[in-house]
Amino acid sequence: MIAVVTTDDGAFAVDLETAELGAWQGELEPEPELVLNLPRLVAAASAGATVLAVVDAKPPLLVSHDAGSTWRQSGRGLPAGRAVAVAPDNPDLAVYAARNRLYVTRDGGVFWTALDVELPEIRGVSL
Repeated sequence: MIAVVTTDDGAFAVDLETAELGAWQGELEPEPELVLNLPRLVAAASAGATVLAVVDAKPPLLVSHDAGSTWRQSGRGLPAGRAVAVAPDNPDLAVYAARNRLYVTRDGGVFWTALDVELPEIRGVSL
């Protein structure tokens, strides 16, 4: 799976399996903005009933598996976030973007793994 990361220096493609970085040549469609009634919301993404919300708090992530009816905290130990993306065909796969690093979960936000690649200042991420 490829994550497209928008940064201050342009867009990059990051392979989530190998952490290989390349320039992104395609067009980026804006993600639909989610309207969530959450305080200190920074960014959010969804796939099906799974919703991930980056918040300006510790821990920096909230996860819902019922379209936002209930929430649980996630991401203890993660730095402050900028963006999040959820794979449309696999809601257990998500990418969390901090200032210049990406973190991946393959289990719906229970465990997060940092990718080795360091990026310029991140503005957004999509899968």
